[in-house]
Amino acid sequence: MATGTEPQPKSGPAPGGVRDGTRAAISAAHLRTDRWWLAPAATTAGLLVFIVYSTWRAFANADYYAAPYVSPFYSPCLAENCEPMRSGPNWEIFGSWWGLSPAVLVLIFPLGFRLTCYYYRKAYYRGFWASPPACAVAEPHKKYTGETRFPLVLQNIHRYFFYAAVPVAGVLTYDTVLAFRDEHYEWGHMGLGTLVLLVNVVLIWIYTLSCHSCRHVIGGKLKHFSKHPVRYRMWQWTGRLTDRHMLLAWTSLVSVALADLYVYLVASGAFDDPRFF
Repeated sequence: MATGTEPQPKSGPAPGGVRDGTRAAISAAHLRTDRWWLAPAATTAGLLVFIVYSTWRAFANADYYAAPYVSPFYSPCLAENCEPMRSGPNWEIFGSWWGLSPAVLVLIFPLGFRLTCYYYRKAYYRGFWASPPACAVAEPHKKYTGETRFPLVLQNIHRYFFYAAVPVAGVLTYDTVLAFRDEHYEWGHMGLGTLVLLVNVVLIWIYTLSCHSCRHVIGGKLKHFSKHPVRYRMWQWTGRLTDRHMLLAWTSLVSVALADLYVYLVASGAFDDPRFF
C-alpha cells in the first residue's frame, strides 16, 4: 500500500538540510501556510537594533555619567580613563595604557552571558542563521552539527558567564542605591533616573535568576529533594522564572538599553532629571 512517503523521482527541491534521509518525500519546501517568517524577522530586527545601539554607546566613551547616575554599560569602570564617580565603582585595574572605551572591558561579561543563554541561542539561530528558520521549515544548510564543533561548542561555557553575570548585577544594584542621592551627592533624594535604574536592576536580577544554569546550581545535582527542603523551594521558584525566560530576556534587554539612553540624555544635557523628592 502506498503511504505517500516512498522515494520519488528527484524533481523537487535540491537535497540538503532536513530534507535528506528519511524525511517525507514531498516536493514543497514545507506545508506551512501561515506567516511563519514574522517571528524570526522580528527577532532579527530587534537584536540588530540593540547591537547597533550598544556598539555605538560602548565605543562612544562619553556621556555615561551624570551624578548620581551611571550607565549600566560602563559599570563597573575598570580603567584609568573612566570619568571619576564619587563613591562609585571606579576600579582602576587597567592603567593608562588602555586607550579604548572602558565599557569594552565590562560588557564582555553580560554580553557573553546573553550570547550563550538558551533563549538567545534559539533567537539568533533562527533569526540570523536560519537553523532552522521556524518549526517544520527546512534549514538551508546541508548538514547539522549542533554545538559539537568550534565555534558553537563554546556555548557550553554559559554557566561560567552566569558566575560572572551575578557580580555584575550586584554592582548595578550598588549603582541603584547610589542613585538615591542628588547631583551634590546628598542622600534622601529620588529622581526619574533613580526609578529607571531601579526597574532595570530588578529586571536584570530576575532575568539572571531565571537562567537555566542558575536553576541547575540550586537543585540540579540533588538526588533527594526531601533532604534539602530550602533548596527545593528555591529550585521551584527559579523554575517558575525559567518558564518566562523569553519574556525576561527581552524586557531586561530593553530596560538596560533604556537605562543607558536615559543617562546619556541627562549627561549630554538633552534634559534635566525630574526630581520626585
